Amino acid sequence: MDIGGRITELRREKGLTQQELADRLYVSRQLVSKWESGDRRPDYKTVEKIAQTLEAKPEEIVREEDVIIEELAACVPKEGKSGSNENCQIDLPALLNGFLKTLPEAACDIFIRRYRAHETPEEIGARYGVGDNYVRSILARTRKKLKKYLKEKQNG
Repeated sequence: MDIGGRITELRREKGLTQQELADRLYVSRQLVSKWESGDRRPDYKTVEKIAQTLEAKPEEIVREEDVIIEELAACVPKEGKSGSNENCQIDLPALLNGFLKTLPEAACDIFIRRYRAHETPEEIGARYGVGDNYVRSILARTRKKLKKYLKEKQNG
């Protein structure tokens, strides 16, 4: 079952309306509706808050590994030069290694800790003495660079 379906199921088990869940999370009812319909996806930190509110474990909503895979999958270009991805074969590990060599040391280490060691932004932030929002910002910028790098390599 998808994240939205699990949120809906757990919310209903607790006898809560979307508005009541939204109020407890300090978000809008519309945002809860978008999560449940699949139009938006909460980040893992928000999933943890939702799970706590619904007296569940975050893993009952989504596994951290699935979030990590989805974050990286969003960086892989959908189409090649011809507009089709059918015959497009890429050596993703080699491309990732090449990409990592282009990064500053700190950004590279943060990227590896998140996507290879599966550390949370909170754990990485604690390691470096910075806030998890700073780590999330570095990761978002690095994923954007990765997407551009992969697209350039794919289009030759």
